[in-house]
Amino acid sequence: MKQALTSAQPEQQQRLVYKWVDSPVGRLKLVATDEGLTAILWPIERPGRVRLHTAVEDARHPVLVEAERQLAEYFDGSRVKFDLTLDFVGTAFQRKVWRALLTIPFGETRSYAQIAKQIGSPSASRAVGAANGRNPISIVAPCHRVIGTSGKLTGFAGGLEAKAYLLALEAGASV
Repeated sequence: MKQALTSAQPEQQQRLVYKWVDSPVGRLKLVATDEGLTAILWPIERPGRVRLHTAVEDARHPVLVEAERQLAEYFDGSRVKFDLTLDFVGTAFQRKVWRALLTIPFGETRSYAQIAKQIGSPSASRAVGAANGRNPISIVAPCHRVIGTSGKLTGFAGGLEAKAYLLALEAGASV
């Protein structure tokens, strides 16, 4: 996964473009800069979860077209790893957590505590959970693969039903 390592603060305004795509987990809004994919937003977003300035619709933007193609392959079972340039917008800590999400293999899960340990902050499980909840690039940066230490599904911006669907898809279950 390629990452555009911008200083990535919400206040820095880059040109944002978006397009809507239908998926098995609902209609998704793909958002990109010219640097890369910056968000995959759910049909019902919690206000302020992902802070982006106004975007302009551009269904033919190459970043968005490629993201749509790779998501379609993921949902039809022919893609297990995304190859997109990502342009994360968040704090340094959030970006560290989101980069750790990219290391979770397809079909596997990690706990918040495991991610905290991986990024060198073993006592920061709650902060990892908060950063995970603000992950702007759901599915591609697989926050759905992070579960509670007990193995239970925990919060997910797309809803627990979508999280269960994505995990079942990756487990090879009939969904």
